[in-house]
Amino acid sequence: MTKSTPRTGFYSGSFDPVTLGHTDVLARALQLVDRLVIGIGVHPGKTPMFTVDERIEMLRSEAARVTPPGAIVDVVTFAGLTVDAARDAGANVIFRGLRDATDFDYEMQMCGMNGAMAPGIGTVFLPASPGVRHITATLVRQIAQMGGDVSHFVSADVAQRLKHKSKR
Repeated sequence: MTKSTPRTGFYSGSFDPVTLGHTDVLARALQLVDRLVIGIGVHPGKTPMFTVDERIEMLRSEAARVTPPGAIVDVVTFAGLTVDAARDAGANVIFRGLRDATDFDYEMQMCGMNGAMAPGIGTVFLPASPGVRHITATLVRQIAQMGGDVSHFVSADVAQRLKHKSKR
């Protein structure tokens, strides 16, 4: 008897911070693969609110809450193309969350480009659940920086981290 190859997915983003929208996609992606690699994109030209280590810690904590028994979640960082990071992770599918038609148009273009560069890696679009469709990390950061309540958009742990960061 041969052991089957685990189905590995790749889910990328800046995760600055991890929102309930991210967690929604993460939980649904974990229903489709045995192993999910979460890739934190690190771009030298951008100054994130949270350090890479803080984002790794947040993602591990948030993923632990939604990971089903037997599933594996790894968190990595990457600075190049998502498709290359997915290939390096051994993924055969890239998961992309969609909030609206604008996301869909952009992601379809990316899917085509990724497919041309790595034909063996497919793309699965996961539409955002209605309760989290409106959430963006950018707006969450802005609300937190202006002293607003972000508890409807992030977990209690992430809200606390945002509150602490915004006081600096």
